[in-house]
Amino acid sequence: MTKTHNLLIGKEWRKSTRTIPVVNPFTGEAFAEVCLADVAEIEQAIDLADKAFRTTRTSPAYLRSRICADMARGIQNRSEDFARTIAMESGKPLVYARAEVARSVTTFEIASQEALRLDGEMLTLDITESARGKSGLTRRFPIGPIAGISPFNFPLNLVSHKVAPALASGNPIVIKPASSTPLTALLLGEVVLDTEAVEGSFSVLPCSGKDAAPLVEDPRFKMITFTGSPGVGWDIKKCAGRKKVVLELGGNAGVIVEPDADIDLAAKRIAFGAFVYSGQVCISVQRAYVHASRYDEFLNILIKETESLKPGDPLDESVTFGPMIDRDNAERIESWVNEAVTAGAKIVSGGKRDAAYYAPTILTDVDPKLSVACNEAFGPILVVDSYTDFQDAVERVNDSDFGLQAGVFTNQMDKTLKAFNQLEVGGVVINDVPTFRVDNMPYGGVKDSGFGREGIKYSLQEMTEIKLLVYNHLMEDQR
Repeated sequence: MTKTHNLLIGKEWRKSTRTIPVVNPFTGEAFAEVCLADVAEIEQAIDLADKAFRTTRTSPAYLRSRICADMARGIQNRSEDFARTIAMESGKPLVYARAEVARSVTTFEIASQEALRLDGEMLTLDITESARGKSGLTRRFPIGPIAGISPFNFPLNLVSHKVAPALASGNPIVIKPASSTPLTALLLGEVVLDTEAVEGSFSVLPCSGKDAAPLVEDPRFKMITFTGSPGVGWDIKKCAGRKKVVLELGGNAGVIVEPDADIDLAAKRIAFGAFVYSGQVCISVQRAYVHASRYDEFLNILIKETESLKPGDPLDESVTFGPMIDRDNAERIESWVNEAVTAGAKIVSGGKRDAAYYAPTILTDVDPKLSVACNEAFGPILVVDSYTDFQDAVERVNDSDFGLQAGVFTNQMDKTLKAFNQLEVGGVVINDVPTFRVDNMPYGGVKDSGFGREGIKYSLQEMTEIKLLVYNHLMEDQR
């Protein structure tokens, strides 16, 4: 019999009349179910958040910092519970689920520190005669309740990247987790309840897309932070009205490998960047451009590294490659690969599906207009091609609707600076893959990859507004 998990509204766990199953992607069987919030329950969570803001907007820095520090300790203390929950509901191998939990601890630790650094500045305003005697002071203020909508692929750390800066800046937040991975966010709710967080400052509402409309449209929310597909993200922006919107959307990241690069390192890191968590990462490597003089050497190492991945049950300690989130997505990848092969592409490794499992697949001789190359795969596909001119490789990376991150393997400073100046992305990684991310760096993209930045310091800027105080010293002189 499966366990039913209640939703969290403020500090109260609530049952509801509707539930959805939580399916283990590896077994294809439901192992739990969660209650779905209806319109009335969503209204209650929004109302609580609105009331909570009357308190949190003036909460002192030490308290906001302490709440985030307690969150970090709470996650750490239950790290194995979190890791196993992530593995069961998302199909992420346990080794990577544990890494995600560790990152989430760091995310809240950073938030605890940044809560103490929401500083303003003194401004010199008497730069003209008309401003004589005046000085200025700036300070950042929380903006109000925030709606956070998170995806399935990092069910803890991507939720944490919304919750941690919200709590650190004094903004209540309502989280709608992905329907396929809601348990991790609900477990995070248990951790929040053990802190000094104000009633209503955090709610978790699994709900249908239709019922979630108030999270986008209700004027009491002052910001929406969304991570997910471009189609949904841009629709949210259209419906958001005057709210702030931060969109962390898709990608089809490209990597350039120059002839001076450490080819062994490049091939091994690109195999990791392409196939970690079955490629279901928005900064997963999807396109690799390798200089023709090193192409064969690179491809041989890449194939060997890819075929060393061990598939199986994500709860097996030794497994490094698990299923996709569901069978539908595996079938989509299968159809994309079949389309490419029909058009003349070659499969040099992988290319097989079994239920929700799709083998890590390397393709060559791919038409860049095909889905496997130009769309976001969000699956275990890597397209490899050669080039002879670095400028051409840069332009080929840029030939994409997306622009999240890119990687370049080179030890030449001129190539590094050219890549940094010319690549149309939010981040350029040298001598590593674009799949690299640590939780204090500014993270976000351009073009269809969205706008706004995450990374705690930068999220705090998104979640606060600068207010200016102008003080006239001449009035003192006239007394």
